[in-house]
Amino acid sequence: MTHYNRRQFLETTGTTLGTLALTSSLVGADSTQRFVVDRQSLSSERNVKIIHDLAPVNLLVVNATEDALSGAQYARDKQYSPRLPDAVFRQSERVVYPPEGEDLYEYQWDKQDQQIPATHEITRGEGTRVAVIDSGIGAGHPELQGTVNADLSKNFTPDSFGAPGPYGGPHGTHVAGSIAASDQNDTGVIGSAPATELVDLRVFSEVNSASFSAWMGDVLAAIVYSAEIGADAANLSLGWTFRFREDGWGKFWGKSMQRTTTYANRQGTVLTHACGNWGGTLQFDKDQRDSSETAGGLTVSATGPIGFMWGDKGLEEPPYAPAYYTNYGTNAVDLAAPGGNVDEDAVGTGVNWKYDLVLNTVAIPEYNEAGEYLGATYGYDWYAGTSMAAPQVAGAVALLKSVNPQMNANQLKSTLKQVAEVPEGYDKKYYGSGYLDTYAAVSQ
Repeated sequence: MTHYNRRQFLETTGTTLGTLALTSSLVGADSTQRFVVDRQSLSSERNVKIIHDLAPVNLLVVNATEDALSGAQYARDKQYSPRLPDAVFRQSERVVYPPEGEDLYEYQWDKQDQQIPATHEITRGEGTRVAVIDSGIGAGHPELQGTVNADLSKNFTPDSFGAPGPYGGPHGTHVAGSIAASDQNDTGVIGSAPATELVDLRVFSEVNSASFSAWMGDVLAAIVYSAEIGADAANLSLGWTFRFREDGWGKFWGKSMQRTTTYANRQGTVLTHACGNWGGTLQFDKDQRDSSETAGGLTVSATGPIGFMWGDKGLEEPPYAPAYYTNYGTNAVDLAAPGGNVDEDAVGTGVNWKYDLVLNTVAIPEYNEAGEYLGATYGYDWYAGTSMAAPQVAGAVALLKSVNPQMNANQLKSTLKQVAEVPEGYDKKYYGSGYLDTYAAVSQ
């Protein structure tokens, strides 16, 4: 079966293909700029303005001149913008606003495949906490009410909108719903671990602004914070590639990321990383490394069916088949999980091709021309991407931790890997240890 390339498919269909894949933008030449600095190497903090103090890993995110950092180890903070089509930032024609009382579980092939209702007979994730490092969570969504800890939620961006809230677009709410959408209302969708507590750690700014972007230093700060508040998992459906020779600073970034993620792991926080959507290998040369490959986390690729609920014909591809867009790599990917798939031949034919994507919650933010937030519209939408795969694993971590509270981060990761298997007939490079088996992990 042939596939569109990623750009062609998105431009043709407007489909949301998630991971907030980050691409570097130019930084202005102002005398005062943002930097990430090794604190121990900084002779004086007198002439710097601290934005984030990452004390446990001895890093600072600061505004300063380079002269003020003389002799220190540092790198200019990188500002990134998502490489996604405009359709991801506006209300999609696929958004579903079901009549009150309508159950949408029948469309959730991902939760059916992972035997989530059966898993909920064992645990619903009670006593656990998951941080969502993303574009913000629509905590007012009917499926998420009472789930988000507003006191612990935090805005790491320079904007003033705060947290929780879907201020950076619907992406974070979809991720949050996959982890913890309610299973108690007999309507809408369900999440893997509906009894877990979510914390909204927003690193993307308002969607209708030219400044919509994420600072790499903000992401590092959010990772450290997630560990400090005792999150059992922190989901990162975003990513970037380090180019070690770039400006001579790549190695500093790599070391800073490793230091940060190692700290999170030691504190008991499992980082679940989306591995990216360009359909390429993560087996880079020595000059490159993807942020999902850092220490202490789980790098997640995406799978999905072809033909789910299309009619009597049956599935052309099973839920565990690698999605056409997913990145891969031996010794790079740890687990594969449901992220959604697409058969381009079905698009525009009247066939329900969208059912092969992942359905969950969205919150569509609204702003006026002055950039003032007006509120959000709550609904459901079909997304696809490694962004949708990573929270499946984050939810599984919460469920496993709930029944095994004594487990540390390494034990949680090891258990998920041990019960996973590479499907017969498929290439291990897409799966790492194997395909996520949530029920097996919790029921063993």
